[in-house]
Amino acid sequence: MVDYGLVSIVTATYNMAQYLPLTVESVLGQTYQNLELIVVDDGSSDDTSEVMARFAAEPRVRYIRLERNCGQTVAKNRGLSEVKGAFVAFVDADNLWKPNKLERQLPLFVASERTGVVYSDAEYIDGSGAVLPYIERKYHDGDITAKLLLSNFVNFNSAVVRKEVIDEVGGFDEALAMGIDWDLWLRISVRYRFRFLPEQTYSYRLWENQMSHQKVKRLKNAEKILEKFQRAYPDAVPAKTLDEAKALLYADYALLELKNGTKSEAMTQAVRALKMRPDRLQFWKTLIKVIIG
Repeated sequence: MVDYGLVSIVTATYNMAQYLPLTVESVLGQTYQNLELIVVDDGSSDDTSEVMARFAAEPRVRYIRLERNCGQTVAKNRGLSEVKGAFVAFVDADNLWKPNKLERQLPLFVASERTGVVYSDAEYIDGSGAVLPYIERKYHDGDITAKLLLSNFVNFNSAVVRKEVIDEVGGFDEALAMGIDWDLWLRISVRYRFRFLPEQTYSYRLWENQMSHQKVKRLKNAEKILEKFQRAYPDAVPAKTLDEAKALLYADYALLELKNGTKSEAMTQAVRALKMRPDRLQFWKTLIKVIIG
């Protein structure tokens, strides 16, 4: 097997002792063996430290414990500060990698130095590991900034990134609580190309109370990310693309407010969305949904 260099994998974990050993084993079980795993324990109050003790003799695993819970952004950046590899990858403590993940993705970097990130499709599993029905998503290849603004389709746990790219654009924005991967991908996308591997290289676990279910918090952070992107890269995409990204966000707000029973606020957000892109039928449909309740 071709050696593409050391791959550093960062796992930030908080009270995930029930799933973490499986995650670690899925990384260590890679067919591509030139890797290191950096597990950053974000002040867990469960038995994470005891669980990680079973990997103490494994030289490819480093366990770092933060004394208090600092949040996923700080924990992931701490992991990034420790990496030694030419490539960086990420896996959350409740997800699993397929054995040939790195073997399949690393060759895609060879074709072009402009390739900054290689990512893939995902398999979905429940809390017990049973495979769930496939969730179809649209993925994109190449210069993806305009499409990425409209939807974060880059699966975080699938992404492998050149270390020099992260050195250039910086790590995760610690002013954000959620959407930190979307913010990172956007910053990378204005300078580098993304390659998509149409294979399911990892298993994404869907279970109750995970962070992705916190929709209000997610939308507020998405709004911050769009504002930040517009300030930093005002000419990166056509104005209409940015308007559509904002309209999609306001439409999400509208439907969430409708669900929560605050119809007046739902109406305000639906009108905001429509004003941004009155030429899009979907935003007229959002307004109609709000009107009829």
